[in-house]
Amino acid sequence: MDAPDPLGPSSSSGLSKLSHQFNQKLQILLDKLSPHITSRWVAMVLSVLIYIIRVWALRGFYIVSYGLGIYNLNLLLGFLTPQFDPESEGPVLPTKAEEFKPFVRRLPEFKFWYSSIKSVFVGFCMTFFSMFDVPVFWPILLMYWFILFFVTMKRQIMHMIKHKYIPFSLGKKRYNAVGRGESEVKDSR
Repeated sequence: MDAPDPLGPSSSSGLSKLSHQFNQKLQILLDKLSPHITSRWVAMVLSVLIYIIRVWALRGFYIVSYGLGIYNLNLLLGFLTPQFDPESEGPVLPTKAEEFKPFVRRLPEFKFWYSSIKSVFVGFCMTFFSMFDVPVFWPILLMYWFILFFVTMKRQIMHMIKHKYIPFSLGKKRYNAVGRGESEVKDSR
């Protein structure tokens, strides 16, 4: 038998109703933001700058910033990696120049942005609680993060070169007639 709700019979249904309404409004906002790529990334850059200014002004929360950097580096790797790894899944990337297959990411751009903006918001909120301000020698963390970034990016770039893919698809090339049988190549964007 279920235990009775200590806040009353309608409190759990009221909370779930509020949660459902909040999730619906959030999804509507995200759907409206989806086509505005530049605006979303400008907002992301501004939120990162605000976070950096706050951390710099407080002179603390370096471990939170390090965790934020590691998490966003992991998201960046997912964004730059193909959905199916050519080493284990077989050749899924184009092998001929005529064949067009767009680059399919393991982590789509919108999910990358959304996860990044959420992580910056969580990191910003953590700067309001002193229990997250662990005293560390920040130059060591910064140096370790840069080493991790360069080693990881080197490995990712070597993977791109080995399997001959570029993680940014510019679309299929179109050929238009320009006069007497000559053709001009245009990228569709």
